[in-house]
Amino acid sequence: MKIVINRCYGGYGLSEEAYKFLGLEWDTYGYKYDDDRTNTNLVQCVEELGGKASGSLSNLKVVDIPDGIDYEIDNYDGQESVHESHRSW
Repeated sequence: MKIVINRCYGGYGLSEEAYKFLGLEWDTYGYKYDDDRTNTNLVQCVEELGGKASGSLSNLKVVDIPDGIDYEIDNYDGQESVHESHRSW
């Protein structure tokens, strides 16, 4: 499964160019798909546009994790990492 995460301090955000690629009207924020990082259109956008998909305070990357595992995205000052979730609830 492919997931989009931010790999620098600052936080997740898409560029205006990414919004155009995705067929979205620019909202000046760039937070679209923040709650759905596995969205296939988002993944394709980041893979094809590379650094041009990233907003002004982000460095978006696609990471691949095994299918079927529960995961969580950890955030430290905007820099994110993906870890297998071990929550029991």
